[in-house]
This record gives sequence, structure tokens and C-alpha cells, in this order.
Amino acid sequence: MLVTLHVVNLGVIEDVTLELPPGMTVLTGETGAGKTLLVGALSLLLGGRADPTMVRAGTAEALVEGVFQRGEPTGAGGRADEPVDGAGGEEILSRTVSSTGTSKAWINGRRVPLTALARRGADLVELHGQHQHQALRHTGAQRAALDAFGGIDLGPLESQRRLVRQLEAEREELGGDAARRQRELAFLDFQIDEIERANLDDPSEVERLDEEAAALGEAETIRRQAAIAQSLLVDGPDANVTDLLGETARSLPDVPVLAPLRSRLDGLVAEASDVATELRHVAETWEADPARIEEIHRRRRLLVDLTRKYGGTLEEVVRAGDVARRQREELAAREQQAGSVEVALSAARTTLHLFESAVAADRRAAATALSRVIEESLHDLAMPSARFAITVGEEGAGEDIAFLLGANAGEPLAPLTRVASGGELSRTMLAVRLALSDAPGVLVFDEVDAGIGGATASTVATKLHALAARAQVIVVTHLAQVAAHGDFHVLVAKSERCGRTVSSVEPLDADRRVIEVSRMLSGHPDSATARLHARELLEGRGEPSTGG
Repeated sequence: MLVTLHVVNLGVIEDVTLELPPGMTVLTGETGAGKTLLVGALSLLLGGRADPTMVRAGTAEALVEGVFQRGEPTGAGGRADEPVDGAGGEEILSRTVSSTGTSKAWINGRRVPLTALARRGADLVELHGQHQHQALRHTGAQRAALDAFGGIDLGPLESQRRLVRQLEAEREELGGDAARRQRELAFLDFQIDEIERANLDDPSEVERLDEEAAALGEAETIRRQAAIAQSLLVDGPDANVTDLLGETARSLPDVPVLAPLRSRLDGLVAEASDVATELRHVAETWEADPARIEEIHRRRRLLVDLTRKYGGTLEEVVRAGDVARRQREELAAREQQAGSVEVALSAARTTLHLFESAVAADRRAAATALSRVIEESLHDLAMPSARFAITVGEEGAGEDIAFLLGANAGEPLAPLTRVASGGELSRTMLAVRLALSDAPGVLVFDEVDAGIGGATASTVATKLHALAARAQVIVVTHLAQVAAHGDFHVLVAKSERCGRTVSSVEPLDADRRVIEVSRMLSGHPDSATARLHARELLEGRGEPSTGG
């Protein structure tokens, strides 16, 4: 429940602290006094939009702080449960809005993202009013409400879903489904075959091919220069290198000291003759070979393509082939285990489908019953032609839940978020909450009494008070009948201080409460007739309370 609401510099509110008891609290006051600002303050704690125009003129920022007590209220006029563990039973939500539009949020003094504040606030407070419906507007919340009403046991379904997810994870670890495993095997086979067919036995093959291609590209130059060199060695017209070397060797005396040198010259002659023979072969046979050049280019393109796909060098390509072979062996070894998992997964999915069908059927039955209960309550709440329906999705367990309302005769059913009237929507939320057993600890209703009066107002008041037996209820109201049903009554008033309008809040005792209800009845709080009527209203629902 909400124990304390502290608001600083929000619109006409300068600094207000509101202490709230369990049961049903009513907020009343003249139009513009600041009642709706208090609801707006709670909206900020629920992650509502921060508008810098909300900040009181002349101040840097507005502050909203809510102190919540964990534990359920004991109902109308009761006392809050004892704290769970002393100070640990409290939870404090805070938010600031600056005049420049920036916003900050805290939970128990710790800075948190706004989304975290919104999630926690939604667990604590449900707020209903014009453009302020923070709960039961999303599919998830509506689904949870329907399941709670129908007492639908989701345990088997969730357990089966966990089993399916577990088996799916195991299958993924084993290579995915059968089709995916076959695709992966085929891909590995392709890689292995592509690398093996390339016959990569020379790591420097690319460089060697480049050299050969360059040589073939200059074949005519090479042939001509080889002929010149060969001629210099053996075919010179006057003298050639071979003859000169032979003559030099023969010119040396046949003495022991010169024998080694003569032997070396003879070797040079023989070597020169061999070189000349090879040069002649090059000169006579070396020609440009277009077929060989094209073959070299094809081979080089293949090697470059492989290095681009599998690694920067041929060594890395070879290693990639080794890795692919190991992966294929591992995948093939897992195939039998994967088949067993596939069988188990198929059976688990079949069982899951049965569970989903059962839950969907239960949800449709609960939707019919809940719709009827809510629609009957709406007829009691000055919406005699209202129609209410709950749709359940066709897929799976019927997860796609939608609450639909046709507020007036001839209007089509539409999602609750598209209902234009704040009063109609607030009364619809009241009817929904009356039908459900679970609710956040704090329920706030603003405009729930818009456009009604007389006996209908009394009915609304009675239903709000009944709801307060299950949750703390805070109602902003303009109707005396609703105000009279409150367990506690808070007056929001405005006054002028130093030339500025400021709001104040004041819990009313029995006497002040009679005066305020008199004002609400007739506009004349001093009227004896109005006060008599006010006392009748207050006493009609029991002894008036003395306020917080």
C-alpha cells in the first residue's frame, strides 16, 4: 500500500505530504485545487511522460516520492500488516522532472532507468483516469488477469515449453535439425573436395607461377639474348671464350706447379661448352606458349580464390581443409545422437500442442464467464447498453488476449485503449477489478464518477468500497455519494500565498467532513439542510471516520 506521497513544485503544488491509510481514501476539492495533479504525480512514479510545463514556475525541478509498505492492507478501516523486516518492509520510489525536460528516477535511493521505475511502479499501483490507464491495457496484463479469474494452471504448459526449449538447445548443439545437418555436411564435403582437388603441395607455388609467367611473356627477348651469349661462348668469328680458354690452358708449361691451374682451365672449357649447349637450346626452342600462359593464369586464379576463401596463404588453405575434415568427422559422429534428440523433440512438441489446446480451451471458457460478470457490473455502473467481450487468439495456447468494450448502444467492440471517455474507461476498470481476485496493492480511480449521479453514484460508491476490502483504493471524486463511502477523506484546497497560488491537503475529521460533503451536495457548505443531508449520507454507510 501507499503510505506517503510527497510532491514538491508540481504545478500549483509547492510542497505537499499526504499520509495514506489502508481502505478507501477519497480526494475532494474545488476544480483546479490540485486533485488531478496528485494523480499526475503518481503517474510520474509509473513512468508517465515528464512534461517540463508541469514544473512549478520559477523552480528548477519537481519531485515526486512515494513510500510503499510491502504487505496487504486488511481492508476498509483496517490496519496495514506489520512490516516484513522493519525498515526493510518499505520501498521508496522517486522521480524528478526538471524545467528543461530532463527526468531522473530512483528506487530506494538508487538511481535506475525510467523503464525500471515504470516496471516496479506498475507492480505497486494501478491508475485509472483520463489518459492514465497504466495497467490492464497490454495483452500480457489482460492474459494474466484472465488466467487468474479462470484459475488456469499454466504449470504443465510452462514445464513442457521448457522441455521443448531444452531439446531444441540440445539439437542446436548437435548441429541443428536434420536438414540443417545435411546442409552442413554437404558444405563441408564441398570444402574438403575443393581443397583436395587443388593438390596444394608447394607453398611457394604462386611465386613460382608468377616467375614462369613473366618469363613466358618475354620469350623473344630471352631467345635473342641466349643466341648472343651462345655465340660469344663458341661461335665468335675471330675468337670465342671457349677457344680462348683452351688456348690459355695449352699455353701453360706442363710443370707440376701449374698443373692445378691448367686443370681448372680445362674445367672452365667444359663448363663453357655445357652452357653454350643449353643457350643454343634456349635460342633454338624457346618460344611464347599461349596455352601454357593461360594454364598458369587459370592455376593462379584458383590459388588466389582459395586463399581468399580459406586464408591468406596456401598453408592456411591446407589447414582449413584439415579443420573441415575434423568437423565432418565430429558431425557424422553426432548424427546418431541427434536423431534420438529429434525423436524426443517431436514427441515433446506433440505433447506441448495438447497442453496449448487445453489451456486455450480453458481461456475461452474463462473469457465467456468473465465477460458476463464484467458486463453485468457495467450495467450497474450507468452503462446499461455496454457490451464487454474478451477474445482469445487462435494460435498456440491462445496467448493473444484482448479486452473489448462497446460502451454505448450501436458502438462496435473496440480495445480498451481506444475508449475515448475517461469516465467510461474508469468505470470499466472498476468492473474488471471487481471481477478479479488479484490486483496491485494500490488502485487509483480518477473520473470514475464522471457523468453519473443519483442511484448510479451510490452503486459506484458501494462497489469502490467493496474493492477496498482487497486493496488500498484512492478515489478522486466530485460526487457526495462517493465521498461519503470513503473510509478516509482528504480535502485538496488552493489558496494564495505571497501572490502565488498553492495547494494544500488536509485529512478531514468528522465535523469537517460534514462541511465538505455539504459543499459537494449544494455548493453551500453552511446550509443547514445540506449539512443534514450530508450527515445522512455519511451515517448511511456507517459511522463517519475521523480521518487519517
